Amino acid sequence: MLTKRASLKLATAFAALMVAGAAQAAEKLRLLTWADYAPADVVQQFTKETGIEVEITLSNNEEMISKLRATQGSGFDLVQPSQDRIAGPQQEFGIYKPLDMSKLKSDLFIASMLEATKKNTTVDGKVYGVPHIWGTDGLVVNTKAAPAVADYPDLCSQAVAGKSSFRAKRPTLIAFAFANGMDPFAAYKDQKEYAALMEKVGAKLAECKKNVKFFWDGKDQLLNALRSGEVVAAMAWDTGGWKLNSENPDIKFIAPKSGALGWVDTFAIPSKGRNDDAAYKWINFNMRPEIAAKVAASAGNFTASNGADKLMQGKLKDQFAESFPKAAIDNIKWYPAVPAGIEEIEGKVLDRLKAGS
Repeated sequence: MLTKRASLKLATAFAALMVAGAAQAAEKLRLLTWADYAPADVVQQFTKETGIEVEITLSNNEEMISKLRATQGSGFDLVQPSQDRIAGPQQEFGIYKPLDMSKLKSDLFIASMLEATKKNTTVDGKVYGVPHIWGTDGLVVNTKAAPAVADYPDLCSQAVAGKSSFRAKRPTLIAFAFANGMDPFAAYKDQKEYAALMEKVGAKLAECKKNVKFFWDGKDQLLNALRSGEVVAAMAWDTGGWKLNSENPDIKFIAPKSGALGWVDTFAIPSKGRNDDAAYKWINFNMRPEIAAKVAASAGNFTASNGADKLMQGKLKDQFAESFPKAAIDNIKWYPAVPAGIEEIEGKVLDRLKAGS
């Protein structure tokens, strides 16, 4: 029979175990990410392996920065901005914290992509982002209905009047700048020069506005319009084009003559994230080839995981090969880091475009 003291010790130990168990069960990773980057089966496997619950909030680049600015870098434990959206916002707002590279399994990453992303996300000698998923912006075209569309300005041609679409976002400004013989990335160094360049692009897009069916916002909105034939040509991500191509072989993702725009979505930790340990576990888990292949299949894009491409299904490989012959790959315009102040210049041009003035 237990003594009172022994009973008390046992009760205390049991209570401690209950508290510890509750704490473990309650551990949570608050993830701010893109649609399809955290498929349910991957989340379930992570939780099963680690006991960490994943709370997912879907977003995009502009909203991610806006949310982190509003909270001074709190509210989330891990975010996934594109690599060009880290250095500038960090210098201006201090919304991220440096990564501890010793906690990441570097051998899981494609070495060249890891090094390039580290370089593009380094501020004052500290790394703020590592690569996860990469892809391109280009043209999604119904080649039967719009066979002549081969570059961004073709969205403004009479042949697709009222049946073309693009987003009123910065990638459109960048794309139309390149297509009109300008180099927006080279102009990053001089805000006055960049503002003048953007004014020229804004004028081109204002002329084109009457030609577009709508400025698309959500992916589903655009895909459904392309499915129905309401839109026959659009500036969009490769993943949307490949998805539609699986349904209708006439719809294809085309790398524009002036060059597709290449992006890399990263992993970054907010400055006031409260569960860094869970964030590092999620990153390492996602970069395992077998997990990365599942995420790639969900997102429709390739990942920076070393070896994941060998586990991908054949259809996506075939679509990539058709969309990107070597010359098109060599012509990709990769987004560099965005300097502070650049997006404010773009925002003014886009506001006028959306307002119609």
